[in-house]
Amino acid sequence: MSVYTIKTDSADHTMAFAEKLGNALQKGDVLTLAGDLGAGKTTFTKGLAKGLGITRTVNSPTFTIIKEYSGRVPLYHMDVYRLEDSDEDLGFEEYFSGEGVSVVEWATFIEEYLPDERLEIVVSHKGDQQREIQLTPIGERYIELIKEIM
Repeated sequence: MSVYTIKTDSADHTMAFAEKLGNALQKGDVLTLAGDLGAGKTTFTKGLAKGLGITRTVNSPTFTIIKEYSGRVPLYHMDVYRLEDSDEDLGFEEYFSGEGVSVVEWATFIEEYLPDERLEIVVSHKGDQQREIQLTPIGERYIELIKEIM
């Protein structure tokens, strides 16, 4: 499995890369998003949303678990941290196979519900403004997607 790495030097640069990725996404795409607190997961998701044509302000869904945004393709932004040690199924398969793009933070807590094919993204804090973004495509759709945007 190949891992692709992008280094960014500002929040704007991180958002611009994520916007480029968002422009290439289509309905049914599933992305997992990992990173420490303050690493830039929400900044990354804001860029994705812009690429999906979403004009609403995007923020972390920590307390609501799932936030939905309308754009050229809907965005389902999930933060499933609060589901650790829970067997609760919030209809994840319906989101993953639905009309939008799903971005799942803390995806390890719902591993059994994740589709076999997806794009795994890890954002790491590497300095004041620097970030490292690792992309691991799982499945042919995501391998082709990464080739398209890199």
